[in-house]
Amino acid sequence: MLAALSYIRPAHCTLFLSLKQTKLLILTKLMVQTRRSTGVTAAPTTFTSSDSHPESSKRRKTSVDKLENATRKPARKKRKKMEDEPPTEDFPVRVSSPWKIGAHVSAAGGVENAVRNAAMVGANAFALFVKSQRKWDSPPLSAENVDVFTTRMQEFGYSPKHVLPHGSYLVNLGNPDEAKRQKSFNCFLDDLQRCEQLGLELYNFHPGSTVGQATKEESIALIAECINNAHKATKYITIVIENMAGSGNVIGSQFSELKGIIDHVEDKTRVGVCLDTCHAFAAVRVLFSALQTFYRDFRDMTSQQKMVGIAAFDTEVGLSYLKGLHLNDSKAALGSKKDRHENIGLGHLGISTFRHIVSDPRTQDIPLILETPTFEATEIWTKEISALNCLSNLVDDSEVLETELSLVNKITSLVRSHAVNKTEKVSKTRARKRDATEGQDHDSDCA
Repeated sequence: MLAALSYIRPAHCTLFLSLKQTKLLILTKLMVQTRRSTGVTAAPTTFTSSDSHPESSKRRKTSVDKLENATRKPARKKRKKMEDEPPTEDFPVRVSSPWKIGAHVSAAGGVENAVRNAAMVGANAFALFVKSQRKWDSPPLSAENVDVFTTRMQEFGYSPKHVLPHGSYLVNLGNPDEAKRQKSFNCFLDDLQRCEQLGLELYNFHPGSTVGQATKEESIALIAECINNAHKATKYITIVIENMAGSGNVIGSQFSELKGIIDHVEDKTRVGVCLDTCHAFAAVRVLFSALQTFYRDFRDMTSQQKMVGIAAFDTEVGLSYLKGLHLNDSKAALGSKKDRHENIGLGHLGISTFRHIVSDPRTQDIPLILETPTFEATEIWTKEISALNCLSNLVDDSEVLETELSLVNKITSLVRSHAVNKTEKVSKTRARKRDATEGQDHDSDCA
């Protein structure tokens, strides 16, 4: 192609911009004709000269790009390659147990996928986001989403009362700014309506914050007001308030705050509490001074102490309001106010804490949900769920110590291997990005 054009190249082409543009136009037309006749994309051709200037070179490149884009046919969108779904016979066997242990699984690609993802890790309960947790608005659920979700719920034998959807992280119903609170309420209500579309019974959310512009009592009243309004706009969904770790102006780190919200709710049959073990462990000192036996008992070895501890929650809030638990160990120390989830048995709470939780009859038949790190490997949840089911079946006290140690070792080994793999993957990704950036800088310097 260059040979075909060489005969029209003026001796002083580099001095006449109009002639140069003419040559580029001819070149582009020839390239387009070639592609149309052969169906092969021609490699981009660039011209260099000893007296070319970087700025003029950039102008030439831009001109060619614009002309090619103007004549190029619209590219067809590539269909996303669908990965083959693993057959259900490869799923782990789900243990029949009164303790409904599961995990917060992914709903990527559609809420209906959360059901299969739960079954894939051997869960008897699960949590999910019914829309993006970091966006105010999301596309509505389609009829297909709803139909496939409900069909899979029946196919895999999940009860709606063992599914605990999690609310958006953006929502703050305690914000004293009316416009911002209304925006949060709209997002909150949309979540609740989606849950009812899917036939679910529970919805868990973080209560909110004063943002430093109201008293806690004022924000508690605002949160309860939003719950009352949401009840009026929905049919049957139960709104579940999660306890918090106690940082900043956040509401819900003390049981008295949770109780304060419930006291203002008109329909108390449609409100409840989800206790997060990590949040409770990290919560403010006041919580533990008032209810220290509640948490200490989970690590004690006698059932009598356990009964006394859980009775503290019953006295302060009411056991009838306990609708679920988030099972998370803690990387942070007691009373740190830091929400740092750790894998079961590897943090400050210890595996004995969780053995007591999953062997107490008062935690039966409610969703017990893992939110522990997976390092993009769901088999960690499979192992943790299996370990917790094993602990709930322990009857011989002489086997407790050995069993706990064995389970912790297995979880530790699995977590370490996947943590290393993820670190290596991140390092390789960063290296590729760095090399690409350096390559672009080099091309720019040579232009």
